[in-house]
Amino acid sequence: MDDLQQIMSKYDFPKRDIKASVEVADVESYSSLKLPKDYTFYLENYFGIDQFIGVEFIKLWSLEEIIEANKSYNIVAELTRTIGIGSNGSGEFIGIEIDKFDHIKIILSPFVGLNSKNNTEIGNSFTDFLIRLDHKIEWFP
Repeated sequence: MDDLQQIMSKYDFPKRDIKASVEVADVESYSSLKLPKDYTFYLENYFGIDQFIGVEFIKLWSLEEIIEANKSYNIVAELTRTIGIGSNGSGEFIGIEIDKFDHIKIILSPFVGLNSKNNTEIGNSFTDFLIRLDHKIEWFP
């Protein structure tokens, strides 16, 4: 968690100072997924962000926004073992895909025509995703 906390401090992620009206268990129940520990740490301790990290713009949804956003875009309904966690502000969502062996991928995929064939892996954990952004590793070289 040290790498994660360093990045969140470096980019001034807004710390949560009030208890969320939604709990991680609600999101897990809705998505039928066990969310990764580094991501649940983020949800429980920080609000969503809307900024550049490295060369990429990201908008990460807060705990209160995740279920509604996934319902609005039909992400959980259309993509097996995937939940949206934010967007790039350009028509694509950032998501967590967990395969049947519990391997995690952070993905970027279009909101339109939801299909896992369109997924681009942008991290192998939530922390790795943020580290790659911080190191200015572009999603599309």
